[in-house]
Parts: sequence; structure tokens; C-alpha cells
Amino acid sequence: MPRSVNAVASRRRRKKILKLAKGYYGSRSKVYTIAKNTVEKGLQYAYRDRKTKKREFRALWIQRINAGSRQHGISYSQLIGKLNAKNIGLNRKVLADLALNNPDAFKAVVDAVK
Repeated sequence: MPRSVNAVASRRRRKKILKLAKGYYGSRSKVYTIAKNTVEKGLQYAYRDRKTKKREFRALWIQRINAGSRQHGISYSQLIGKLNAKNIGLNRKVLADLALNNPDAFKAVVDAVK
């Protein structure tokens, strides 16, 4: 019996990888074996950095809140402690947005906890 090769599935598998590698430099987007390695590594980075992005944004929000609160004579940790003590339920994302885009509202929040 002759050997059966599923060329349709093989071609589809290779085309899928090369499509993901579109835009890469040189042989990274043309040669299947090199493209496969590059795409796999890129997917690993994407998985890892979806977690890292959350950490980086939280750090950015904290820096913005700290800068805004120090302009009103209170440190970040004191502000967050007093917000929690008074049960004011504003998260760091909202506070950072207020500090950056709406300083008057942020000042009102700081005055409410002082």
C-alpha cells in the first residue's frame, strides 16, 4: 500500500505559523523553521507580559497618586490609609486619573480625608 501524506494539513499548519510571523525581519518571516521559533518565543513573551502589564500600571498609578498627594502636603501611604479608614471606596486607577486630569476633584478627596 502506498504511503499516505496529509499535505493539506501540513500546508495549513505551516501557513498558520508564517501568517503569525508576518512583519518580522528577513528569514524570520520567510523560512518556516526560523519563523516557528520566533513565533513561539513571541507568544511566550505575550503570555508573560499580560501579567507584567498589570504590575506596571499599578506602579504608575501609585506614582501619580503620590505626586498629586504630596502637592497637597500628604504622602501616598497616609492618603491611602486615611481613605481606607473613612471607607472611601476609590481605587488607585480612579485616584490616579483624578490626580492627572482633574486636580480640583483630587484636592477635594484629599481635603475629605485630612
